[in-house]
Amino acid sequence: MTDKSNKTTHFGYKTVESDQKVDMVASVFHSVAAKYDVMNDLMSLGIHRLWKRFTIDCSGVRPGHKVLDLAGGTGDLTAKFSRLVGDMGAVTLADINDSMLKVGRAKLRDRGIVGNVTYVQANAEALPFPDNHFDLITIAFGLRNVTDKDKALASMFRVLKPGGRLLVLEFSKPDSDVLNKVYDFYSFNILPKIGKLIADDGDSYQYLAESIRMHPNQETLKGMMETAGFESVEYHNLTGGIVALHRGYKF
Repeated sequence: MTDKSNKTTHFGYKTVESDQKVDMVASVFHSVAAKYDVMNDLMSLGIHRLWKRFTIDCSGVRPGHKVLDLAGGTGDLTAKFSRLVGDMGAVTLADINDSMLKVGRAKLRDRGIVGNVTYVQANAEALPFPDNHFDLITIAFGLRNVTDKDKALASMFRVLKPGGRLLVLEFSKPDSDVLNKVYDFYSFNILPKIGKLIADDGDSYQYLAESIRMHPNQETLKGMMETAGFESVEYHNLTGGIVALHRGYKF
């Protein structure tokens, strides 16, 4: 067996030691946290709000449910889930990055969202929660940054209740060659310049563009979820496949 320290993975288009990636990704998100919401609106022309609304609509969340918003960042999904689960429910906003977690907590508290929301710094590959605990897990635009995606999916499966569902909202592969070319041009020629102008950090947004291209496509991710134990896995392409929402159940 290969020693873990000798294993490699990708960081964007770069090949790095597996045990280095967590710190490298953390550095990116420490850098972008303060401008994360502004950049999301600029990068997607506000369409990310529609993607997240569709995710909420597919969640099946009810009053009293326990929800894990994994890689929850600045809390867009958590804010909506907090209202849906009500006083008898609970939402856990979990993120591996302390800076993102602080921004999310401050934002939600400023909006008066307290009481049924807790915040946990956690690695998706080893979630610190009991077995069969959550009714729903969402991970929006976070799975592509995880070093061992298979391990993370297995960890999510473990903490999900029987009958619960996982929703993975993530950038994916456009379903037309023309759209793919336009998207590539935007991602590698315009996006880093916006990042430099607004967040004074073009390099981090160059990484984010590269990380999207290295993420498994729709069918591959579906297969990975099935391997982890999820059933009735399906996906919906959004905005021509630029983003896909995968949904799977634990039965």
